[in-house]
Amino acid sequence: MALEKTVSEAIQYRRSVRVFKNEAIDDEKVKQCLSLATLAPTSSNMQLWEFYHIVDSDKIQQIAKASFDQNAAKSANQLVVVVARKDLWKKRKEANISFLKAQFGNKKESEYSKREKFALNYYQKIIPTIYTDFWGILGRIKYLAFQCIGLFKPIYRQARQSDMRIVAHKSAALAAQNFMISMAAINYDTCPMEGFDSLRVKQIIGLPNSCEINMIIGCGIRDENGIYGERFRVPFEQVYFKL
Repeated sequence: MALEKTVSEAIQYRRSVRVFKNEAIDDEKVKQCLSLATLAPTSSNMQLWEFYHIVDSDKIQQIAKASFDQNAAKSANQLVVVVARKDLWKKRKEANISFLKAQFGNKKESEYSKREKFALNYYQKIIPTIYTDFWGILGRIKYLAFQCIGLFKPIYRQARQSDMRIVAHKSAALAAQNFMISMAAINYDTCPMEGFDSLRVKQIIGLPNSCEINMIIGCGIRDENGIYGERFRVPFEQVYFKL
């Protein structure tokens, strides 16, 4: 898929479009933009995300209703539901281990180099230590233990269940931004939405309760009145600090 804009041009072009034209967009091009979304950086390469590409008009209207009939949802030609899947950490951990072993040549454990052992140890021991929890109890214990250790040396402190949820959502949001910039590069428009009834949307799509919806993205071609105003950003000097 040839991109028509540079990265800088795509970023400048991208706006949250609230009203889309009644004009079809190419399913395959949207799918290719979603494949670019999966190239986004992700914590520990765990890839705790899923993307649901909604093209069925009935489902779009159902999701629009569950999104409080936002114009960006009900006028969208297609929707993308970005889902954070912290609950899949064991499956993703094993996928990383299998990938590493294949990269290392599927040799005996005794033949691994120090660097290779460290990489495998990260997924076999450290990842389970961070992600394993039981009703939040283990997370609190780990949190307190890590704070104590942190008095004497630098240590990773975010080990509670709520912390790992944030990690999964950050990675999902990075992928969503990749998608929206990729869409902008081919003159397709998007609008990320957080206002929706997550339980109803899960039921419409058939998602398990254990997952969490990161955002819903309306997709289409911007209407002439689809952008509600000029872009506003606080002065760059208020958010940029050079040390």
